[in-house]
Amino acid sequence: MSQANFLWAPQPVPSLPVRGSSQRAPVRRLFFVGRNYHAHAVEMGRPVDKSAERPFYFTKSLDTVVESGATVAYPSGTQNFHFEMELVVVIGKPGFQVPAARAHELIYGYACGLDMTRRDLQLIARDKGRPWDLGKDVEQSSVCSEVVPMPGVVLERGAIELAVNGQTRQKSDLDKLIWNIREIIEDLSQFYELQPGDLIYTGTPEGVGAVLPGDRIGGHVDGVGEVSLTIGPARAEHTARRAA
Repeated sequence: MSQANFLWAPQPVPSLPVRGSSQRAPVRRLFFVGRNYHAHAVEMGRPVDKSAERPFYFTKSLDTVVESGATVAYPSGTQNFHFEMELVVVIGKPGFQVPAARAHELIYGYACGLDMTRRDLQLIARDKGRPWDLGKDVEQSSVCSEVVPMPGVVLERGAIELAVNGQTRQKSDLDKLIWNIREIIEDLSQFYELQPGDLIYTGTPEGVGAVLPGDRIGGHVDGVGEVSLTIGPARAEHTARRAA
């Protein structure tokens, strides 16, 4: 078969470093679990009743993936750019309609992630019953650390924390997830055939807040690792338009 002749260069496949390996993990899809810590759900004004609800999800485009340690531009269109610290599950085997008891079979490992959010735009969309895309699907907003191989391991507890400029802003434990990792994989796989390279951001604890250009974010999950990000100035084009 001849090589395709594209009008312009296709987007490279995003990938993440893997601890202890020279190989990289290609990223296939990005899934995010919404409101998966009770205290965060309350601070967002949307408490969760697990007995009457099931998990809900949103997705982001692959253009949003950025490695830990990067500096990203403060995004356009927002005055309230928020951090959200999360444990990321890295899927390593395909699975469809997987029972919770077998969820561990799909896990390749874990990473630490940040779901950066234009909170003002997300809340406007939420209150109008519109999609969250402008608030969530932000360029360079899905920050991820190196992948830590833990095949078949289901994390059930461990501290999850985030600091901005050295000051702790989020602090919780994985045992406070409303839907745990097994339950998330079971539920999500009812709707999607999960595949190697799928990343599941499992939700953020309470304490989310805004950052400004120059701020340095650092987070960690016990037993997994660390993630970091620096907020740079807004893009020059955007700054010029605002000054005009």
